[in-house]
Amino acid sequence: MACKFTELAIDCADPMGLARFWCSVLGYEVREDEEGGEDGVVTIGPPVTPEGKDRPGPVPPVLTFARVPEGKTVKNRLHIDVNPTDREQDEEVRRLLALGAGRADVGQGDTGWVVLMDPEGNEFCVLASRRR
Repeated sequence: MACKFTELAIDCADPMGLARFWCSVLGYEVREDEEGGEDGVVTIGPPVTPEGKDRPGPVPPVLTFARVPEGKTVKNRLHIDVNPTDREQDEEVRRLLALGAGRADVGQGDTGWVVLMDPEGNEFCVLASRRR
């Protein structure tokens, strides 16, 4: 049997702040909040489906944000790609910028995707095609 991708862990300075940003981006909700502890860990995921209801397609992984003392220093070697589901790419980029994202230049050149960074500087891409 193969493994399943269930969780992506992200180091950060402000777990709850970054969790709120990504909840707004992805339509996720906070699943677990250990923010009060010294280690500060917050887990977010898709809204829980009521028992007996089917979720179409694969279940997306949860994101876990863990407080670390050091800041981000270089370009990510792993990043998240997001697809707008109910609006065009340029509209989604404007929405994400209003949420606190920033533009990023990682040497992408002229591409079909837009590179942004979350409030802690982690790069992610907004793809051009909409997926439902």
